Amino acid sequence: MIDFSEQVVIVTGAGRGLGRLYALDLARRGASVVVNDLGGAVGGEGSDTQVADDVVQEIRAAGGAAVASYESVATARGGKAIVDAALDEFGGLDAVVNNAGIFHIQRFEDLTAETWSRMLRVHLDGAFHVSQPAYREMKRRGYGRFVFAASSAGLFGQPSSAHYAAAKAGIVGLANVIALEGAEHGIIANCVLPFGYSRMVFETIGSRDEVEPDAGFLHAIEPELVVPMVVYLASRGCEVTHHNFSACAGRFARVFVALGDGWVADARADPTAEDIASHLGDVTTTEPYTIPTSIFDEIARVSGQLGIG
Repeated sequence: MIDFSEQVVIVTGAGRGLGRLYALDLARRGASVVVNDLGGAVGGEGSDTQVADDVVQEIRAAGGAAVASYESVATARGGKAIVDAALDEFGGLDAVVNNAGIFHIQRFEDLTAETWSRMLRVHLDGAFHVSQPAYREMKRRGYGRFVFAASSAGLFGQPSSAHYAAAKAGIVGLANVIALEGAEHGIIANCVLPFGYSRMVFETIGSRDEVEPDAGFLHAIEPELVVPMVVYLASRGCEVTHHNFSACAGRFARVFVALGDGWVADARADPTAEDIASHLGDVTTTEPYTIPTSIFDEIARVSGQLGIG
């Protein structure tokens, strides 16, 4: 059994939706949980302390340990306060599930600078503000687990969501570097691309009663089906790092960025745009491919193809 006894876990955005489910399962497995939630609307407006309090009460009623945090992840002060809550209340920190987020649909040409910035402040800046003080504590202790909520919108694209997609793609980049720098300190970092019928989905397309009965996919993405992947990645048993995983309707799969072999220009001639056009098939082919573990893997691959020692 994957057990979190004597471990402390922060879950941001844990008052409702997927975050609440993560917090409940972690607590059921013995974790002391910091339930962080500003309690705002799905678009980021307002606040309500009762949202986090309700989850804490639910955990405690079941015999678990939890403390509420009402701080916003969107500021450095808020991020530090969330980490301090774990240290002050439970005396340590073992894992962080960076789940807090907002959602808002807007076509790209209609996005305002403030709408763009607000989305990045919560998702990308928020992940940074919580993770940096958490990382420092984990490094001091020589152990840590980060789970970041990314999105298929960021890695694959989603219409009317440029601000959300950009923020989620940025989280993948952040997690990649934390995984690389944290490896020597016992710190692991991975991303999850969750599909779940959560509050974001509900407030975007309506309740399931309003969805067409034959919309099988929407009826298959039970939010509980995301929980196993998140809990595993936050656990002692997880030894993989620098990975992204899709969790969708009970299907769990790795998502990765790969590097094709491409086309190598003649070293004796300067390539032109016309050369790219004539070799576009080789440039765009996806077979064979490698999966770089850092920028240095790409440099090594290209050096090998060029015969550079």
